[in-house]
Amino acid sequence: MSTFRHYVLRRLVASLLTLLGVSFIVFFMLRLLPGDPARIIAGLLASEADVALIRTQLGLDRPFHVQYGIFLARAMRGDLGLSARTSEPVIREVLTRLPATLKLACISTLLATCFGVIGGVLAATRPYSGFDYLMSFATLFGVSMPVYWLGLIFIIVFAVQLNWLPAAGAEEPGSAILPALTLASFSVALVARMTRSSMLEVLGQEFVRTARAKGLHERLVVYRHALRNALVPIITAVGLQFGALLGGAVLTETVFGWPGLGQLLVDSIFARDYPMVQGIVLIFSTLFILTNFLVDLSYVVIDPRIHYN
Repeated sequence: MSTFRHYVLRRLVASLLTLLGVSFIVFFMLRLLPGDPARIIAGLLASEADVALIRTQLGLDRPFHVQYGIFLARAMRGDLGLSARTSEPVIREVLTRLPATLKLACISTLLATCFGVIGGVLAATRPYSGFDYLMSFATLFGVSMPVYWLGLIFIIVFAVQLNWLPAAGAEEPGSAILPALTLASFSVALVARMTRSSMLEVLGQEFVRTARAKGLHERLVVYRHALRNALVPIITAVGLQFGALLGGAVLTETVFGWPGLGQLLVDSIFARDYPMVQGIVLIFSTLFILTNFLVDLSYVVIDPRIHYN
């Protein structure tokens, strides 16, 4: 077996073990939440017999290890159970909401990559200039700004006062602009800082000075030679941010009423809908692990000098 195939196999095994650990932690933590989900679903006026019946239907009267074993057996078949609120298959509701979350995460990642890389490159080619200090302040602002607060500010300014964009929902044209900008604000800052740091390191190397000594145009030196060699840490930051944006969409979708998995997750937590929460977290974890796996494989394409052992 080649070293690359061996590496892929090891990563797949590690990914499966990670998913198993995530599923156990979520399954265990949900059982620690205060309140009886059967009572919440049945209602405050329901009799004890009705509550006991719902508890039996949900399997909550069984030991923890039995509940977890049943969940794993079903999950391996692609069955995430039935929603305790709607009695609909969890996988069906998740797949219905997933495209909206992926759309928001992809747009935000694209914005973060474009603005972050361009800003980081410009700051690296003008170190300790006014633009560099401005970028440093902007990235500090972006990292420190709470997503929910920035989203509310965007709604007040652009939706309420200026009436340029819709405040919530996903039906109107341009409805994705405000939530995408809000979600991308944190990632733009991190990508810009990583790009600046990586570019400064590469610009000080011998091959860059050699390229300049040969008389190559500065733009060619920066974007063709320096940026290409600085891409590995930048791609890593972008990949990690895409996974983080999926989780960060929880607050953003709630603020903007975006019909994605984030809003469904919040509603399910308040309703103590165990199967739905477990299914959504498992899907988020799978997408995050898959993104990191693809980013690792892309290193070989970006930099042929990298080899997997």
